Amino acid sequence: MLIQLPERNFRGYIFDCDGTLADSMPVHLKAWNQALAETGKSFPEELFYCWGGRTTPHIVESLNQEFGWTLDVTGTARQKEECYLTLIPQVRPISAVVELVHAFYGKAPLAVASGGYRHLVIATLEVLGLVQFFNAIICAEDYEHGKPAPDPFLEAARRIGIIPEDCLVFEDSPTGRVAAAAAGMECVLVPREAN
Repeated sequence: MLIQLPERNFRGYIFDCDGTLADSMPVHLKAWNQALAETGKSFPEELFYCWGGRTTPHIVESLNQEFGWTLDVTGTARQKEECYLTLIPQVRPISAVVELVHAFYGKAPLAVASGGYRHLVIATLEVLGLVQFFNAIICAEDYEHGKPAPDPFLEAARRIGIIPEDCLVFEDSPTGRVAAAAAGMECVLVPREAN
């Protein structure tokens, strides 16, 4: 699969992790459903993909609101993360995007801007052998407001020293695309079928 890039040149490139660099979204969904299994609940797949880019606690809060559940936010989020770490060997790269990382490396600063927690994002990037390619890795601990707010992308641009207008974002979710637009950045949407 070829990813169509905008015509203009950019001075910095920012990548979402899950679903963009890593074909990890099915693994995250499996982890969610393992974590929810003992409650007799499950995470509908379509809703899961719509909410891509949100932090784990925000997703638990959203599930409670959407379905009238009373899941413990901290405990459920921790359990989901533990399940994901056990499944992480199943994560594979999204080759078309990883090829772009290799092509841009050394020519412009690169960053990751994720809604995930640092230990999970780093573990995912390590499985893919990609950690060393990025000048900055921005995770949920690094900003106050997650996607669809622009904060993750603005922080990534700040850390790589490139103004937002000169950054190109790679994202897989509508939430991430909204965040990139709010940050004043062009965005390439990576289709799910690229996985």
